Amino acid sequence: MKSTPLLFLNVIIIATCGLIYELLAATVSSYVLGDSVTQFSLIIGVYLFAMGVGSYLSRFIETGLAERFVDIELAVAVLGGVSAPLLFLSFAYISYFGIVLYTTVFLVGVLVGLEIPLLMRILKDKLDFKELVSRVLALDYIGALVASMMFPLFLVPRLGLVRTSLVFGILNALVGIWATWLLEPLIARNKLTALRVKGFVVIVLLAIGLIKADSLTTLAEDGLFVDNIIFARSSQYQRIVVTKGKLGYSLFLNGNLQFNSFDEYRYHEALVHPAFAAFEGTPRRVLVLGGGDGLAVREILKYPSVEFVQLVDLDPEMTRIAYTVPALGELNHRSFDDPRVHVTNADAFVWLDKERPEPFDIAIVDFPDPNNFALGKLYTTRFYNLLKNVLSPSSAVVIQTTSPLIARRSFWCVMRTLEAAGFTVRPYQTTVPSFGIWGYALARLEPFDPPRHPPQGVELRFLNDQTFASLFEFPADTTQPDGEIEVNRLDNQALVRYYESEWRRFEQ
Repeated sequence: MKSTPLLFLNVIIIATCGLIYELLAATVSSYVLGDSVTQFSLIIGVYLFAMGVGSYLSRFIETGLAERFVDIELAVAVLGGVSAPLLFLSFAYISYFGIVLYTTVFLVGVLVGLEIPLLMRILKDKLDFKELVSRVLALDYIGALVASMMFPLFLVPRLGLVRTSLVFGILNALVGIWATWLLEPLIARNKLTALRVKGFVVIVLLAIGLIKADSLTTLAEDGLFVDNIIFARSSQYQRIVVTKGKLGYSLFLNGNLQFNSFDEYRYHEALVHPAFAAFEGTPRRVLVLGGGDGLAVREILKYPSVEFVQLVDLDPEMTRIAYTVPALGELNHRSFDDPRVHVTNADAFVWLDKERPEPFDIAIVDFPDPNNFALGKLYTTRFYNLLKNVLSPSSAVVIQTTSPLIARRSFWCVMRTLEAAGFTVRPYQTTVPSFGIWGYALARLEPFDPPRHPPQGVELRFLNDQTFASLFEFPADTTQPDGEIEVNRLDNQALVRYYESEWRRFEQ
């Protein structure tokens, strides 16, 4: 068969498409369910098991191998191609998302598991068995490498999950149609036309889906968000959505609320001003880790003494949002346009490890909650030890630390971790209607008493002498619970385990 080398090219494409579908399912599930390590582990396990089932089932296909191979390619194209929009829509509109997720992953895995054994049986008379196995498996692994590199570096940031799914479905269908020419001598003449027509129908349907990709994404997100979506974009790191409702604008990252313009000032005043009140001296240099919405920077710039603000946020799309959504720019008072503000898009963990700037007087750490291990590393002893390297002995630090009421052990785990890293810690909390009771940690490298009054001469909407003093008072149901609480370290990520177990009670 002169087309044998081209069939080997099919192996690479098949392997690439198969792994892309696996990564898509794992990414979608981690976006909507959180805990990326658990989701990726479960998806990979189910997918590999299903491939084994598919490989075993291939033994029962005894005739019409070439025709069955094309049919399977088209089936993978349909199911894999619609997998991402199907999963997003399922999460938005039905209550049994887990069943849809793992059924989809299992079926795609079975179909992909059928492909390679059938192709090897088709080629078995053309090559020595040893040569056949080595080539097919080597090319299969090359395809996997191609997929694993393309997915995070190009496909997700450029195409997004829905378009990636549909594009690779079309690619799978093209492989199926191409195979009808490569394997033409092995397919009955009366079946060729039918297979090609089916292939073109699949491509047309997936192409329509690709054209309507934005509509499919909007339909799914309309089911997830109560208010009208005015901005939605997938970056390399997250899905960013801004909505507008009766109470104002809301920002969501991967479906998780970050703020509502109605009451965000409560959160950000409580985040920023206790650090300034605790600092003994005139604050001139301020470090902000996270906070890419610019709202914490807005509060910092209320202090005339501040000469330099360094903000480090991973996602450039996040720090551009004030420009792409003008209402958010108005909300943060165009804080990124102030010449004192310097924005660096980088992983804060890596930035602290590599940079050695002049020490900062104040650090504001405003990361999302630690609902996965990528975020959990930003709450570890290692991270806080790196943070100490850019602080002076008299510096003050504030860290947002999730809810001490809903996630009580998580909150106190952060306190213990800061203490293990050498900080003196004064926990505090306040009420933000959009979030409920919310917690923070005020820390310094030297022993200190909690401040009793907000800084003078600063315009504040929420904090005054009474509310400021009450920040450091904890009701009985938010104080440190009985029993040992682990320190969050890179090698145990205890905080993520606490967080998942505590918040899951409210997400059923």
